[in-house]
Amino acid sequence: MRAAASPLIIGHRGASGYRPEHTSAAYDLAFALGADAVEPDIVATRDGVLIIRHENDVSGTTDVAERPEFADRRTTKLIDGVEVTGWFTEDFTWSELSRLRARERLGAVRQSNTTFDDRYPIMRLADLFELIDRASERANRALGMVAEIKHATYFESIGLPLDELFAAEASDAGWGGDLGRLVVESFERTVLGKLRARGVRADRVYLVEDAGAPADEVAAHGASARSYADDVTEGGLYELATAPAAERVEGISVPVSLILDRESPDGTTDLIDRAHGVGLGAFCWTLRPENRFLAPAFRRGDEPTAWGDWRAEFELLVGSGIDGVFADHPDLAHDVRTSR
Repeated sequence: MRAAASPLIIGHRGASGYRPEHTSAAYDLAFALGADAVEPDIVATRDGVLIIRHENDVSGTTDVAERPEFADRRTTKLIDGVEVTGWFTEDFTWSELSRLRARERLGAVRQSNTTFDDRYPIMRLADLFELIDRASERANRALGMVAEIKHATYFESIGLPLDELFAAEASDAGWGGDLGRLVVESFERTVLGKLRARGVRADRVYLVEDAGAPADEVAAHGASARSYADDVTEGGLYELATAPAAERVEGISVPVSLILDRESPDGTTDLIDRAHGVGLGAFCWTLRPENRFLAPAFRRGDEPTAWGDWRAEFELLVGSGIDGVFADHPDLAHDVRTSR
């Protein structure tokens, strides 16, 4: 996917700096504020409906804990090697989840967002496809989606293959062909290959953490699993770009921490240049203005929720040669892009 200007501005879970993430209000606002695309996190219900939530545990992003009819659904599970206690989407039908209302996930940081708590229902992936189509008509330009497939190995292990479900829903919505508007991404390369095998025509972007190893690699190889650090070495990047079709990707997406470098003359590492050198696109996440999320050099004052020198950090990232940035406040990233 390419925007008229570079880098591509992607509304991270919508305009999640201004509205509770993954709500229709957040996505509509993201496009109104200049986003070229939006990013949903995708998980599944018990009856195979794809919904948009940060995690399959919806304890912190909905009012489920206050619903007495669902009290007995609270449980503890092992998700990608981590023990989690809460309410999980795969234990509910879509009909049941549609009764829940969304809440701000970062309420301690973004208290103004909590004023919108309980106003919006959970969205299905199908709802977001329709929302983007409507927004494209209003804007008279093609707006896109960067779809993050969450916990694919886990969901497959319980009989909910996200690749199969996504391919079917994208096809039903008219998004399964080569429209140039869809990117699929995941922290697990395996599911990206399966999506391509199922005919989903979209660029595949591999999400890379700054530590640890991918869940699919750990499931397959245990302690000898290839790490994320291995993937961003010279050899790792080359392998990502030149692997057989089932394993190859078109881009990587990394945290801001892997791009910024105080010791470098221009303030950034060489990761973007190295990715471009082997033909990979490069994206980074997540541009946020609060001190809590900024690199230490750009924080101002001692209040974690106050905005620091976000513009200086954003200018470094936007001017680094990056192909796309994920931003909670798309208008801020858009302003920096247009000011260059």
